Amino acid sequence: MCRKGEIRVDGARVRASTRVAAGQEVRIPPLPEAAAPRPRSPARPVDADVRMIRAAVLFRDDHLIVLNKPPGLPSQGGSGQGARHVDGLAGALTFGRPERPRLVHRLDKDTSGVLLLARSRRIARALSGEFQARRTRKIYWAVVAGVPQPPMGTIRFGLRKAPGHGPHGGGERMLCVHPRDMDAAPDARRATTDYAVLHALGRRASWVALVPVTGRTHQLRAHMAGVGHPIVGDGKYGGPGQENPGHGWGAQLGGDISRRLHLHARSLRLTHPVSGEEMTFTAPLPPHMRSTWETLGWREEDTPADPFVEQGR
Repeated sequence: MCRKGEIRVDGARVRASTRVAAGQEVRIPPLPEAAAPRPRSPARPVDADVRMIRAAVLFRDDHLIVLNKPPGLPSQGGSGQGARHVDGLAGALTFGRPERPRLVHRLDKDTSGVLLLARSRRIARALSGEFQARRTRKIYWAVVAGVPQPPMGTIRFGLRKAPGHGPHGGGERMLCVHPRDMDAAPDARRATTDYAVLHALGRRASWVALVPVTGRTHQLRAHMAGVGHPIVGDGKYGGPGQENPGHGWGAQLGGDISRRLHLHARSLRLTHPVSGEEMTFTAPLPPHMRSTWETLGWREEDTPADPFVEQGR
């Protein structure tokens, strides 16, 4: 019900982890009559999807599995998704172990790149604690409209949810709130993103590295659109209704490039929960972004793995 938007607190969609405070109004749909539930067989993944998810494995040991998630594959299921999402395909990643791997974090459906799974409940708890304490480091690559100025900086807009449309709240978006207006927006959550311009195509587009210091829903997409440089291919935050200097940017880069989201979780650095070793996992670009790099004359090897190191970020 939470995923479908059927449960609302003060009119806003909630997660299963949302905590209710005194005085809030909670809306739930009519509950079905108590009756013996009909057994449902879980949807079974097709063989092609099993091969796809196994081919996406970048690393595995007795405790972790690291995927290079393909774009277009949801991390978790929702209404009408069936089994075609990472969580639904986790049964194909047991590799002889009794437990199904568990997602430790998520990526948006159209975002590709490094995605971490734990191979036991204990390891999942330990890794979740690392993410919550911000002891992991995630670097994303993106192509954005225009060239952000200065070429390296920090975005500190807060984020609040704007209600979606339709019976289940489809189309919900995150809206940027300027830091000076945060006190007047009690429903906004503070969010911080570091960015660095790696290469530019004149003034039309640039390749940027992004570090989400906080981990809010759609944070990178909303932040880049909020500063006037939406991510190429982002119809939700960079469409024609977006009022920023990047308006109309899609057609400028060519139809094929602008049809797909150019946001990729390039690397993840963490401390192994058992060995204590510091590990960094790097995901190659997906085909549509690799094609864009070739078209624009950019090369993956021409940029440092972590462009923020010298600046101490």
